[in-house]
Amino acid sequence: MLYKLLTCIFVLFSVSGCDSRSNPPKYEIIYNGESKQSQQSKQNQGDYTNEYTIAVVPKVSGIPYFNAVKDGALEAGRDLGVNVLYMGPTIADWEHQAKIIEELVQRKVNVIAVSANDPNKLGSVLEEAQKKGIKVITWDSDTNSAFRELFINTVDPETLGRHLADTLARSLGEQGSYAIMTGSLNAANLNEWMKWTKVQQQKYYPNMELVEVAATNDAPAEAYEVAKGLLKKYPTLTGIIGLSSVGPPAAAQAVQEAGKQGKVAVVGLSTPNLMREDLKSGAAQIVTLWSPKKLGYLTVRLAKDLLEGNAPQDGKYIKNIGDIEVKGDMVIMGQPIDFTKENIDQYDF
Repeated sequence: MLYKLLTCIFVLFSVSGCDSRSNPPKYEIIYNGESKQSQQSKQNQGDYTNEYTIAVVPKVSGIPYFNAVKDGALEAGRDLGVNVLYMGPTIADWEHQAKIIEELVQRKVNVIAVSANDPNKLGSVLEEAQKKGIKVITWDSDTNSAFRELFINTVDPETLGRHLADTLARSLGEQGSYAIMTGSLNAANLNEWMKWTKVQQQKYYPNMELVEVAATNDAPAEAYEVAKGLLKKYPTLTGIIGLSSVGPPAAAQAVQEAGKQGKVAVVGLSTPNLMREDLKSGAAQIVTLWSPKKLGYLTVRLAKDLLEGNAPQDGKYIKNIGDIEVKGDMVIMGQPIDFTKENIDQYDF
């Protein structure tokens, strides 16, 4: 199938290469749209009635999980005939996100969809966006509900949190000490998952002990140092749960290098492509996730629906996604998937 040439594509627009909080963040912009003439032709054909620009802001740019989200968002832009801007900070920091959102307000986008690094501190800039008539939604990681119209969640947080405790318990024989490697300590989604992981472990696995929660700030190099530090600090550690996608690969590498493969179990949330070799070698036992590409697609789809006055409906089938679940102002995309050495080659993302 031949695709029409896109006349407006901007890729890799950068501002500042420094990670300092006092300087602007580096980010990329991807604008995916057609010429006004082509869009007018589609309007005349009834394919869609307005030109919309939907901005998608991840917690951090450049890691595989959010790269897959970007791919899904851009695919939705092509399918739905909307412009998609993808702009993310180089570090998982709410202040850098706020600067990006300020830029998007100036650009007068129609929707800002953000995976928040802090549930409250982005409030003022998101409220400013709403005052300007911009619709605000969250995905992956929520804000206070006062700052947005809708939250698109990957899975039910209680289900996921309890499930992570179960996978570790199964790998440990329900006993031993473990640590949790999270991303940002302020990320609402990670904290909610961790809460239910602790609840499940304390209620059903009393012979397991959580010794530390360590932040990686969603940075692969930092996650690796954190994992090495945990193994050194706790010589009898028997398990690590990685709550963000950089955690399990870093933990698996540290375990393998320390010669503790088979003695320290690694489970958590990451992509199949990052964990394939670790699962096959036994450096990690179980990895859980959903499709981040589908999450990006669903975010853009629901953003466009909101602009057209269509609220999400419980049980509705979404093309390329499946049936969604709606609980109040939260949309749940689906159920988590477990990846093991037996099934890992069935997945490629």
